[in-house]
Amino acid sequence: MELSQAIDLASAFVLPGLVSDEASLQAERMKNEDAIKTLMDAWRSAPAGREPFGFDLVLSLVDRNRNVCDRIGADRLRDTSPSALARKLPDADLVHAVAAMQHRPDAEVAAIAGPSLEDLNIAYVDAPVSGMVMGIDIETTDRDPARGYVVNIGLEFMDLAAKAKPHDAFAGYCGIPPMYAKKGVPLEFIHHITWDDLKDSKPLRANAPMQKALLAAMCAYPFMAHNAAFEDSWFMLNIAGYAEARKAGKICVIDSRDICRRVDPEVRILPRESRPATLENWARRRGTLAADESEVHLGLDDVELMLRTVQAEFAERNMF
Repeated sequence: MELSQAIDLASAFVLPGLVSDEASLQAERMKNEDAIKTLMDAWRSAPAGREPFGFDLVLSLVDRNRNVCDRIGADRLRDTSPSALARKLPDADLVHAVAAMQHRPDAEVAAIAGPSLEDLNIAYVDAPVSGMVMGIDIETTDRDPARGYVVNIGLEFMDLAAKAKPHDAFAGYCGIPPMYAKKGVPLEFIHHITWDDLKDSKPLRANAPMQKALLAAMCAYPFMAHNAAFEDSWFMLNIAGYAEARKAGKICVIDSRDICRRVDPEVRILPRESRPATLENWARRRGTLAADESEVHLGLDDVELMLRTVQAEFAERNMF
């Protein structure tokens, strides 16, 4: 889709509920998601301060698309390959994460890592890590942030030190449209979050104080998540001001899965089908999760497990 067409589509006034048959709704969703990708690509590639439109235009179209997806039904969405979900963080973010934990310039880390980051594993252990990080994990109703909702957020802070303990924990639920009282919460079989957990909570997009508090925390401390591209993609389309702060370099994202893949030498010798870089399997290897235990898949529980596992890995590699 051409950029001008995408802007026109996002700017158009649309009466909700005007289209009702599934074929038309699916067509509308696909057109919306094509426009969302076009708009995001254009906004990201434009120099800071010279974007052809404000990011609020993207957020409003995403909100509209979620309504369309609700009316289609999560079980009937076609072409479910996520269009707004990044598969990984950009290389520059991976370099910056290491630099932030080691309190040195990105250029020093990049010089060690090499042009394709083939030696980033060496950079991770080249200097000690320290400082405060915020661990965060979310549960959602879909893989794609342009189609679903955040339903649970857990976060906790911890110093990068051998004997540090996580502190100042927060766990909260975010609501979804009332139609799910009867339909049930999508992906409940993964996160086990029910309508009773959500019925008294505002959706994240309607909860300005929560958005503001999350954004302030993420601007104050680097945030760490396992497969952080997932959280980054969801925050981009759910928290007002996040995209702008991210582009301005005010937010540092650390991917603990990248830490696992590059720092833990066992990952390289374990069979790929055993999924050695998942939080659950990594935690079992580091002894932060018993062999007979499973990852909870609920925000705060997974955050604490991640922080303890990263701490154990860093201690194992003498990185403090």
